[in-house]
Amino acid sequence: MRITIVQGAFLPVPPLMGGAVEKIWFALGKEFARRGHEVVHISRLCKGLPREEVIEGVRHVRVPGFDTPGSLLLLKGLDLLYSLRALRVLPEADILLTNTFWLPILVRSKRHGKLYVHAARYPKGQMRFYAHADRLQTVSHPIKEAIEQEVPQLAAKVRCIANPLPGPVLPLTFESREKRILYVGRIHPEKGIALLLDAMKLIPEPRLGDWKLVVVGPAEAKYGGGGEAYLEELQRRAEKIRDRVLWTGAIFDTECLDTYYRAASLFVYPSLAEKGETFGLAPLEAMAQGCPALVSNLDCFRDFIVEDCNGFVFDHRSADPARTLAAKLQELIGDAERLARAGLLAHQRAGEFSLERIAGQYLADFQSLIE
Repeated sequence: MRITIVQGAFLPVPPLMGGAVEKIWFALGKEFARRGHEVVHISRLCKGLPREEVIEGVRHVRVPGFDTPGSLLLLKGLDLLYSLRALRVLPEADILLTNTFWLPILVRSKRHGKLYVHAARYPKGQMRFYAHADRLQTVSHPIKEAIEQEVPQLAAKVRCIANPLPGPVLPLTFESREKRILYVGRIHPEKGIALLLDAMKLIPEPRLGDWKLVVVGPAEAKYGGGGEAYLEELQRRAEKIRDRVLWTGAIFDTECLDTYYRAASLFVYPSLAEKGETFGLAPLEAMAQGCPALVSNLDCFRDFIVEDCNGFVFDHRSADPARTLAAKLQELIGDAERLARAGLLAHQRAGEFSLERIAGQYLADFQSLIE
């Protein structure tokens, strides 16, 4: 098949500035090419990347894009400008896959291939603009149901294919883990980091013992963070436990991130984004390294985390969520066997989201549309 992948206006591919969607499709494109398909990957041009190059069989074409703006209105305007640029370089293809807002609206020619809309965000009224698309694909069952509720007349076009792990799921090594609680993700108010800090402060010092919190991720607005002022606000909030908190900043190198996952005993992802989280790649990446995840009670995590089996869940909607999270943390950091058992099951579950397996599901769906 001839497959074209078009990413958004704000992050480059390879994922030099992060981005779960960019990381996933960079890996999937290479896997499609490895299996003999012709892949063109269109993405943002930025410093250090050529306009065109071939990486592991994938032809990358880049057009000028933008840093993420603070205004949603401006973001949509810049996405339109970028989509018009991408439209001009689209090749003839069998499948045209994109996660941009505007490109599916603009594309009407069948010579670019079957239109495959990758909806990696909670639907907010935009799905009606994609009625002419051949497929509306999302990454978790709660989002699939939300799309079907928004556009019931298009339900037959909706498919759920989970996000894959971008790297291989390696055999689990039972090296000793440190007393570390780890967060990896954007430093943004919707991610619940303030809640996590408040919960840590509620745990008595004797119970915390040698445990530390490691926060990995970008605060800069251009990476989707809440900005430097928000980071400083969080650091002031953590003043009471400043000796227990390590702020690493952004780490985009996968191998380096894996060392953090392997060293931690518990991964915590306390997201408050009721309409923002669609899958949660970071908890799955932690699971792949044998580090169990404690997540908020968002529906999207239920596709791969089972409470007190391969992971843990706390009720972020409780009357006092910081105290609820603190109680859960106290339970877990005091039970090394429980964490180790969950880590083993987490690693097994993560294996079901391998790149090879998920790529096969995509290719089968592409082929069904062509036929």
